[in-house]
Amino acid sequence: MDKKMQNIETYDFSGKKALIRVDFNVPLDENFNITDDTRMRAALPTIQKVLEKGGAAIIMSHLGRPKGVEEKFSLKPLVNHLSELLGGTKVVIAPDCIGDEVQAMADALKPGEVLLLENLRFHSEEKKGDVEFAKKISQLGDCWVNDAFGTAHRAHASTAILADFFPEDKMFGTLVQNEVESLDKVVATPARPFTAIMGGAKVSSKITIIENMLDNVDNLIIGGGMIFTFVKALGGNVGSSLCEDDYLEMARNIIVKAKEKNVNLVIASDCVAADSFSNDANTEVVSAGEIKEGWMGLDVGPDTIAQFKEVIGNSKTVLWNGPAGVFEMDNFAAGTKAIGEAVVEATKNGAFSLVGGGDSVAAVNKFDIAKDVSYISTAGGALLEYLEGKELPGIAAVRK
Repeated sequence: MDKKMQNIETYDFSGKKALIRVDFNVPLDENFNITDDTRMRAALPTIQKVLEKGGAAIIMSHLGRPKGVEEKFSLKPLVNHLSELLGGTKVVIAPDCIGDEVQAMADALKPGEVLLLENLRFHSEEKKGDVEFAKKISQLGDCWVNDAFGTAHRAHASTAILADFFPEDKMFGTLVQNEVESLDKVVATPARPFTAIMGGAKVSSKITIIENMLDNVDNLIIGGGMIFTFVKALGGNVGSSLCEDDYLEMARNIIVKAKEKNVNLVIASDCVAADSFSNDANTEVVSAGEIKEGWMGLDVGPDTIAQFKEVIGNSKTVLWNGPAGVFEMDNFAAGTKAIGEAVVEATKNGAFSLVGGGDSVAAVNKFDIAKDVSYISTAGGALLEYLEGKELPGIAAVRK
């Protein structure tokens, strides 16, 4: 890591204007009320740190996917709530994120004050990673803090290119720092045995992660709809279960590679099959490779749950990405709930557990176990790319 990289804990913000890239891409209802402020809350420690240390905060984010300036994607609806979250600190919104008027507002900013820039993506240059656009933004502040891990896999102007204008004054925000440190405990220096639980619907969306993980894990648990591509690849009958026939050969290769690399690949031995995709469907527990025509596997069965629990229980590092079944329906939630309970138990026994990916986070929240795992990653694409072994532009820009 380069010595030029600053640390938010030790950096002197007094009298400085900090450009803070956050991820305020929050869901809004039709009346522009925020329906989930998790991402806003996640950025608070960084903003508060800057203000407490005598700096002013210039906050920037994107929202949605506007095509040019679209009022429905304005950050104006976030102003009052951000002010509340910051304990009543006044938040002023700029009419744009660059330009003379915005520059004047930034110049007038005093320590302890907060300026929210308008949606970065109102300018197409943001996504293009345009250097001139980044330069204009850079002129608003004295240092750059990247606290938007959710967009760290994008080489956009505000998430990566801005770093070039602050060679000595760039750093991770608290959220990104925690995220990177937690991910490195899994990717770079896992305590062993290391178990990865890969669930979800499709092998195709997780294939590169699974292949990358084979070099790193001791145990790889396959859950969710992905199971049936593997079961069919082994010659089983999967009925109408979700199955990607294009990936059967790929699944066979993973089975062979796991053996070669001495990885314990855990594929469901039994499942809960249903005669329709419905919580009220008729169900039966069957061998995963003996599902009747017209029936589909919607959760793992009791033997598989017991096997999952044993493997997770003996682990010192656990990565969980994706559910075991259709946990949104209560009758098919047992497998996912059992994984959650096993991860919590392993954590209590000293394992480091990281849960990431939208469905896994939703499951953890549904079963109310969020506080009992070591770390929850809120990032989607960025998390997956990090696990795939890719260098993320927003991380590399700070480290270089």
